Amino acid sequence: MDNIIDLDILEEPSLCFSSLNKSCLKTDYPLEVRVLLYILFSTTSLITVIGNLLVIITVVHFRQLRTSTNYLILSLAVADLLVGGMVMPPSMIRSVETCWYLGSTFYRYYAVCHPLLYHSKMTPTTIRFMIIVCWGISAVIGFGMIFLELNILGNEEFYYNNFLCEGACMVFQAKVGAIVFPMLCFYIPAVIMLCVYMKILHTAQRQARAIQSTNAKTKTAEEKAGMSKSERKATKTLAIIMGVFLTSWVPFFICNCIDPFTGYSVPPILFDLLIWVAYFNSTCNPIVYAFFYSWFRHAFKVILSGGICFTDSSHTKLF
Repeated sequence: MDNIIDLDILEEPSLCFSSLNKSCLKTDYPLEVRVLLYILFSTTSLITVIGNLLVIITVVHFRQLRTSTNYLILSLAVADLLVGGMVMPPSMIRSVETCWYLGSTFYRYYAVCHPLLYHSKMTPTTIRFMIIVCWGISAVIGFGMIFLELNILGNEEFYYNNFLCEGACMVFQAKVGAIVFPMLCFYIPAVIMLCVYMKILHTAQRQARAIQSTNAKTKTAEEKAGMSKSERKATKTLAIIMGVFLTSWVPFFICNCIDPFTGYSVPPILFDLLIWVAYFNSTCNPIVYAFFYSWFRHAFKVILSGGICFTDSSHTKLF
């Protein structure tokens, strides 16, 4: 009798692939939790796709918005759209089912090119060069790390013996990779962005003082006040975009860096949570644009109401 009770209590752990010897263990969440997670992640993905698609259509369709600055916003929106449409859905399945069922050749990749909204000296050629460099470097680092297995360099045997199993979808980092790749992918770009923002802030303040001291014959008081307000709004918007970006991604990259040096002690569920917080950055960007810029809101209304189907809608005056 005791043996029967023991057998009932000791349930076999769930596997991602029960027919395979080297299958990863699976965490079985209650049905209610799985349904809620699917609803949450699906909604986030849908909002991300729709929001960034609206931004893309807005910049591409309306002639008034085809500026160098907005092409950088367009580049970011395309990257965020890929996150919402190509990264979030498979990640949702992996997070909820805790196993990777989409095969070893399905490649999960995204590139986040954060825009520099200050354009006083940005020519169209410079903008195109910046966009190509951003996407090019992101592709080289991302594909290089995954397909050349540079992330496990120097720790291959430990990875194959302890982490590699059927049904897993994770980016294992050896100690060298945990230092080099976050530096290239996040920390160095983040420092550059902060430095650029400080320069933008300094320049905006200097221009505001110059505008205030401009002769009244050149600009009216209303014009000067409007320009100063516009500069402050642009600077504030950039600060919020950068703040959301850093807040979203810093926790993930901190854990990513310290994990190899703590014996890979960070729980997988914490990594999952942090990566979804990072993905959420792609959801927030269109919301920030719509909140701060009335012409984006106007463009969104025209698109959603079907106004872009009319002749010459691309010439709509948005501001």
